[in-house]
Amino acid sequence: MSANTVTEQLTAAGRAIEHDSFAIIDQEAGPHAYSAEQWPLVRRMIHANADFEFNGLTAFHPQAMQAGLERILAGNTPVVADVEMICVGLSKPRLTHFGMTTHQFISDPDVIAAAQAEDTTRAVQAMRKAHRLGLLDGAIVGIGNAPTALIEVVRLIHEEGVRPALVVGMPVGFVSAAESKDLLMELDDVPWVAIRGRKGGSTLVVAAIHAILGLAEERQRQAA
Repeated sequence: MSANTVTEQLTAAGRAIEHDSFAIIDQEAGPHAYSAEQWPLVRRMIHANADFEFNGLTAFHPQAMQAGLERILAGNTPVVADVEMICVGLSKPRLTHFGMTTHQFISDPDVIAAAQAEDTTRAVQAMRKAHRLGLLDGAIVGIGNAPTALIEVVRLIHEEGVRPALVVGMPVGFVSAAESKDLLMELDDVPWVAIRGRKGGSTLVVAAIHAILGLAEERQRQAA
């Protein structure tokens, strides 16, 4: 099978290293319980951190992969992130190929002012701003740093009817990180991908979204 032209490394040497890394992960991971669509996402997260515990810690809503793929292939999908690191980490050529845009508001002056006035976190106010701007509905939401952002997204889903296409919820940390993901994994009506427990991070959100972008390009090529 030919390589993806947009979502893989740009040089033959780079692709060879990446493919060899994936082959090593497949061999060392051994049997797993993930589907053929889910495993590339888990494998890419293992590749990003060299941590095989993600084989088991990663959890999927039953419609997560299909929902993410369909929304990317539909085009013009916003990615709403809790921190700038996710927006910077995502490949611009890959996003541009699907007409996708990235958004984060964590350092906006109005977000900071609202957080100070209401004694909340900037992450909470950033998600509220994204909602006010109409960016959350139909979006891919990526949260890798701030548990309070994920808790707020879940609240917006429950209380204000927000409907992201997919929530990639992977905040890392010791205060409310595991609990925020537990709340996410209770959702039935909004698809999600999560990492159980304290582990996570923006790097993993980027890896997860890149994996879905790669699968979307495969589908494009097969349909051509």
